[in-house]
Order: sequence, then structure tokens, then C-alpha cells
Amino acid sequence: MREQPRAALGPPKIYYFHPLLAGPLPSWRPHLDRIAGLGFTHVNIAPPFLPGAGGNVLLTDDFEKAHPLFEEAGSADELVAKISAACREFGLSLLIDIVLDRVARGGVMARSAPRWFREPETAPDAIDPRRGKLAADAADANFADPDAGPQLTAWWIDRLVRLAQAGAAGFRLLGLDHAPAPAIAGMLDAVRKESRQCRFLGWTPGIARDRLAALQRVGFDHVFGSTPWWDGRAPWFVEEYEALRRLAPVIGVAAAPFDGSASRWSGAASAADDHRRVLRTAAATGDGILVPMGFEFAAPHMLDAGNSRPEDFSSAQAEAELDLSGDIKAANALVDTLAALNLAGEMRQSTGPASPVTALLKADARDVRAACRGIVVLINPDDRPHPLPLSLDPLGPEAGAAFGHPQSLDGADVGAPLAPNEVRILSVEGTQPVVARTARNGRALTEAAKAPRIVIDRIEPRVEGGPFAVKRVVGQTATVEADVFTDGHDLLGVELLWRAADEKDWKRAPLNVLGNDRWRGTFTPTRIGRHLFTVEAWRDDFGTLCRDIKLKTEAGADIALELVEARQYLEAVRTHAVACNTTALGNALGVLAGDDPAASVTALTSPETRAAVAASQQRAFAAQHSPVMLDVERPQAEFASWYELFPRSQSGDPARHGTFDDVIARLPDIRAMGFDVLYFPPIHPIGRTNRKGRNNSLTPGPDDHGSPYAIGSDEGGHDAIHRQLGTLDDFRRLIAAARAHGLEIALDFAVQCSPDHPWLRAHPDWFRWRPDGSVKYAENPPKKYQDIVNVDFYAEGAIPGLWIALRDIVLFWADEGVRTFRVDNPHTKPLPFWQWMIADVRARHPDLVFLSEAFTRPKEMYRLAKLGFSQSYTYFTWRNHKQELTEYLTELTTTDVREFFRPHFFVNTPDINPYF
Repeated sequence: MREQPRAALGPPKIYYFHPLLAGPLPSWRPHLDRIAGLGFTHVNIAPPFLPGAGGNVLLTDDFEKAHPLFEEAGSADELVAKISAACREFGLSLLIDIVLDRVARGGVMARSAPRWFREPETAPDAIDPRRGKLAADAADANFADPDAGPQLTAWWIDRLVRLAQAGAAGFRLLGLDHAPAPAIAGMLDAVRKESRQCRFLGWTPGIARDRLAALQRVGFDHVFGSTPWWDGRAPWFVEEYEALRRLAPVIGVAAAPFDGSASRWSGAASAADDHRRVLRTAAATGDGILVPMGFEFAAPHMLDAGNSRPEDFSSAQAEAELDLSGDIKAANALVDTLAALNLAGEMRQSTGPASPVTALLKADARDVRAACRGIVVLINPDDRPHPLPLSLDPLGPEAGAAFGHPQSLDGADVGAPLAPNEVRILSVEGTQPVVARTARNGRALTEAAKAPRIVIDRIEPRVEGGPFAVKRVVGQTATVEADVFTDGHDLLGVELLWRAADEKDWKRAPLNVLGNDRWRGTFTPTRIGRHLFTVEAWRDDFGTLCRDIKLKTEAGADIALELVEARQYLEAVRTHAVACNTTALGNALGVLAGDDPAASVTALTSPETRAAVAASQQRAFAAQHSPVMLDVERPQAEFASWYELFPRSQSGDPARHGTFDDVIARLPDIRAMGFDVLYFPPIHPIGRTNRKGRNNSLTPGPDDHGSPYAIGSDEGGHDAIHRQLGTLDDFRRLIAAARAHGLEIALDFAVQCSPDHPWLRAHPDWFRWRPDGSVKYAENPPKKYQDIVNVDFYAEGAIPGLWIALRDIVLFWADEGVRTFRVDNPHTKPLPFWQWMIADVRARHPDLVFLSEAFTRPKEMYRLAKLGFSQSYTYFTWRNHKQELTEYLTELTTTDVREFFRPHFFVNTPDINPYF
């Protein structure tokens, strides 16, 4: 690609000046003074040449004569020299419009060289609003003619050189659609040889993308964007910018000269805001700016290529309701500020077209990945305020690189919502990557070389989130899967290993490949308690060798060298083989020593040889996954039918308190209903302080026995029995009778006390005392439990005494034959306690079953199950419709929770009666 010429004077800030609105040259001085005061560096005038009969300044009749409006007697070059001198007086450079592809039909230019021109196109381009209507009185340049084209190009070179020598600092080139790119490039090169500082600005709005690609090698100094036609949201604007910047730096356009559609801004209630938004967007997104005459009064539509007159401008100036002069000055200052940041690099849009606020990133490098800094342009094209649609520190991944540290370029609040039509510009910096220190002693390399070469991943079943055990019941087959693979194409050997926690040696079974490097195997635990399982894999060198020899044999390839390798491998294996396997290995080696390849292959791949090699345990790059814990429980941990009753209600006489003997009398009926487990609420002594009466009242009668959950009195605590139920011996008889009927007793383990519990006197440091000397009673709003107080697991004296005491309560009842505990509200007690206590108790009594009565959030319920609870109450009771039940059961049976969470479908509790 041709190297682009460097701009001599920084970013061009161009005021498009229409001579027909200014009149003769002497009247230009106030205009030029005003233009310079607005901060512009260049004045771009419409063609100053003699126009055709229709007066359209864009259709020239004679390029050697000046437009009669100037009232100058000299040639066009002399006029240009005067205009240039006038501009220089105000520090301005002169740019002239040059229409390359057409002239006025019937004019001097068209008549003097008729072969250079042809009839114009007849079908106007009505789709793209950026493409002007084709003039009927035009003659199109005939660049395609092999003779006329070079002649016309040479003429243009001469004409442009003379204009540059007359004082033109550069040219805005129009009609690039039809002029061949090589011809344009030749013009620019030739003119620059005569006038090195001459600038060429290509007018590119509306040019098709494929045509833009062809213009990349032309060598423009600048091209123009399509800001006036952009709605502030659509992605085509950035796409076009990216295409244009491959040609040259892109100038932002506030409004296009002679574009009638510019009037779409004027007359609207928000005309000022619309103009400011487009102006500021052009300044922020361009590497220069072009503002047409009249824009400062929100009247750029006054520019007419043939009919504008000086009085049009003076009238618009006098009648203007808007004055955007200050905004234009600010826009030109912004162009200079951004030019200092050198941001002619990649542009990206970080928001979609549906976003109420558009965010553009413009970087200082051709590729944002190489950028050091950039700006974020936030545009609200709406008439309502909107909040920021994206993160600014850091920018999101749409930026394509790491940027952050946003700073406002004009003092605006970086994170505030954008006002209607606001354009906010923020500078951002590329953030530095995190560079880690590398060890110089080679330790990392040594560790990498020792790392497992074989990958064992996604082993299932397993429980995520900590060292938690998968759950199964005894006699149930456990299916284990894992992803196992390594580099290359060698075969692998994979085994499933398992053992009980009190065993040293692993049991082994092969895993079978399912496809896509997924392997599966099974094992069936025979004991209740903690087990471990894992997966071991190794590179099967012997299997790979046999496979390769077989494939080469089938392909008719020479395998002599492979048989030598096989013999060497078996000799190495024999040095480690046990005596019973050396015979098979020796036989194979004897055959391999011969000269019969077929016999050697048969001996090598025989079952005897394979078995002997496998028995040698020669496993290259053997790797073993960390063991996964498995809790094997008795079948009742997975399924049992529970029947709940209050022992004190079993006498059959409302006037008499029930006993364990009354319960024994009911056992045959309960078993006959098909139940396996008989569950009791707490059977311990009940406190008297704040005892509850009927219907949870605070005024108990003399015959009210209180809530069994208000545990503890002078008669004892959690390891005692309420005396009206019976004695410990009576309880033992109940346990035995239940077993005789095929039932087991489940006790309620409620970690709470009545105010009369012996622990409050013996261990006051296990409780949290209030300033008035009381202990706060339990609450679960809106419920109040005035007859219950809670222990404090982290009170000053609670560790380890309280924790051990609670564990010993479970051990006490386990020693009395209780194998199932329904734990009341475990989610209100510390999770570390349950993890420690259940593990400690299960180490002594692996067959204990713990049911979690946790009505709480799902994640808490699942965590309790991970900690060791065998079963859990569920939301089943509150799922009343088919879809609810289907979704809930699908969650429990098909997601990862099935490996550790066993649902208990209770129908009610002592204090909850569901709707159905």
C-alpha cells in the first residue's frame, strides 16, 4: 500500500464556505474573521470557476475563468491567488472543491475535448441519501476510454498544479465513484511533486465498500465520514469508519454541503440539541471536522449549488433563533485535544443498535490490542435521559482489549446518566497485564516434568464444594465415570479402585471406554460405612505395540524393527515378573527370536503373553485421581415409611397421660399399615417456666403438660425421659418390641432447652445472657417460643464442652438402640458442628440415620445433606400441582443433588399442617 502523506498542520478544521452566499471577494473579510474566530484552520470553497448555463457551481463550464459573482477581471488562477491571500491574512488555508467526474454539458470544457466526456447516467441512485441526484445538464468524464482517459488525467494534473501554485492548500475531490483509482493516484503523485504540502481530501460518503477498497492505494490525506446520516445507533457507521481509515484519517462531518436533507434538523423543537449532538459526534469520532456555512444558525440547508445569494445568509443570521458559535468553538477545541492523543486508530462499538445509549471506543493504534489509550464516546440520541449501558472501569469484552481508568475530557460526571442528545467523551487507558515472577532455579520446570501426563477429569459421582461424600446404600451398585486421556495416540489402561475406609488394599476393576475419552466402571460395596474410590490410568505400552504391529501387518508393511522392539520390551518386563509369569514371557521371547514374523505376532498377542505382561504391573506414567468419599448406608437411609405419634396421646383416655406401654400396644396396627419407622417428638422432661397451654397459649391449666420441645427440668435434660412416659427400662422394652414387629424407633433431636434445663445452672457459659440477666427466648417470626431458649455454640465456654455434650446425647441414645434421629431445625445451628458431630458419631455407629428437618432455602438444605444428613425434609408438602411436582422431582432426581440429597416426603409436622 502507498504510504499516506502526513498532514502538515495537524487535524483540518474546515469551514465550508459557499461563495454565492458571500458575494464579491471584498465582502469576504467579515466572514473570514468570523471563521477564524470560531477556531477553524481551513476554508473550503465551492468551485470558483465559471459554471454552466444552469448556474450550478458543481458543473463547471470553463476552469480558466472565474465565477462572475466575484466581479474579478482576471483569470480563475488570479482569483484563487487573491482568495488564498485573504485567507492567509486570517491564518486560514484554502481548500477548493474539484468535481472530477463531470462538467457542464455544452460548456467550454466539454466542447474543447468532446472525447473526454460522454452522456450522463440516466438512473439516479435513490437508495442512499448520501449520493446526490444526477444533474441532467452534466457531461460525465470518460476515464474508461483508453485514449481519452490518460489525456483527461494529464489535463487534471496540470490544472491542479496551477491551482496549487496559485495558493490552494488542497482540494476536496468529488466524483470519486467514476474516476479510476490509478488515475486519481497518478494525479496526486504528480501534483505533490510540484507542491509537496498540497492536501487531497476525498469525499467518500455514499461510496460503496468495494469501491472504497479500490481507493486504498490512492494516497488521500483525509477522507470524510457519514456522521450527518447516522442515527447514533446503527453499526454501519463504525463499519464504514473502519473501511475509511484504511484510506486515510477520517474527517467528521457536521452537515454535508449542498445536502438538502440537512434541513431535517431545522424547525424541530430540539433543533439545537440535534445540531449539538451531530457536531460533537463529528468532532469526537473524526480526525478533523467539516462544518458548512449556516450551521452556526442551524440553517445549513441554505446552501444551494446554483441559487444561493448573499442576502440568504444575512437574513438567516438576522433571524436566527439559535447561535451555535460557542458549540463550534468547543468542537474545534475538542478536535485539537483529541489530536494530541493521536487516536486515528481502530473504532469499536460496544453497544447494540437497541441500546438507548451508544458507546464507541476509539483507540490510538490500528488494532485495539496494541493500543495504549483511547476515548469512549457515549451518545444519547434520544430526547430522554438514559443511564450508562455498560461498565467503564474496566470496559467490557466488546472493547477487544483491556481498558479502564475513565476520565472525563470536559468535567462531566463519568457515571451520571446521559442527558437528552448528550455526547460525553471519556479518556481511557490500556491496563497493564499481570506479570508473575518466574522461578529462576528451575523448580517450576521440575514440578511440571513430575506432573501427571495422563488426565483424569470429571470423575462422577462426586459432590462439589468441599470434602463431601457421595451417598449410596449397601448392596447398591455404584457406577463411576471419568474423562481419561493423554497426549498422542497411545492406548491407555484404566482401572476403578475402591476400598472401605478401614482397609488398606484397593480392590480393582477395569473401566470401559464409552467414546470421546469417557470411561465407565462399576463396583458394589458390601459393608455399611465410609468407603473411598478413585480411578487409575497409565499408558499401555504393550497394548499400543501390539496394536501397531497388527495394523502394519494387515497393511503389508515390514515389521522387522517392531518385532525387535517387542522383544526388548518383553525382556524388560521379564526382569520384574513373578515366577508364575516368566514361563509365558520366555515362550514368547523364544518365538520372537526366530525368523517367522507371523508366528512372532501370534506369540506376542496371545492371551498368555498379555496376561503375563499385565501381571507385571509395568505401568508407564501411571496417574491416580484423588480418592472420592462414599458413604454406604443401610437401605432405610434411602427409603422407609415413617409414622409419627405423640406417646403421651396413646392412652385412649384424654384424662390419662400415655406411656411407652401404650405405644407398645399400638405397634401391631402401625406395622400392619406398612410403616417401617415409628417417630416420636422429644420424650424428655418438660420445663415449667413459661409452659404453653392449649393452642399455644401462655396460660396453661394444671393438667396441661406443655410442649415436648421445651426440653429440660429438675428431672433432667436430653438424656432423661419424661417420667409420665415411663422409665429407661420401659423405653428399652419398647425398642425390643418395635424390632420384634419389624419397626425401629426414631427420636427427635432438638438442640434447645427450656429455661429449667439443668444446663443453665451447670453451664451458664453455654448461653448468651442479656443485660437483665435473662436468656432470650426462641423466635421464628411470627412464631414465639417463650418456653424455649437456645444454646450459643460459640459462647465463651461452649467449645468444646457444649459440642461434646450434644454429641454424647446422640451416642447415649444410640447405645440404647436408637438408630434414626430426626434433627429439629438443623439449619439454625452451625454447619461446622453438624459436619463434626455426624462424622464422629458415624465413626462409632456407621448405621445411624439422620433426618434433617430444615425448612429453609434450597442451598442451605443441600449443604446440610453434604455434611452428612441421610435424608432431608423437602418442599414436596408445598408443591400442590402437577407442574410444580414434576419440576421439583426432576431437580431432585436428575441434577447433581441426587448424589447426596435424599428427599423425605413428609405430609405434616407437629406444627405445620399443609393445605392438602
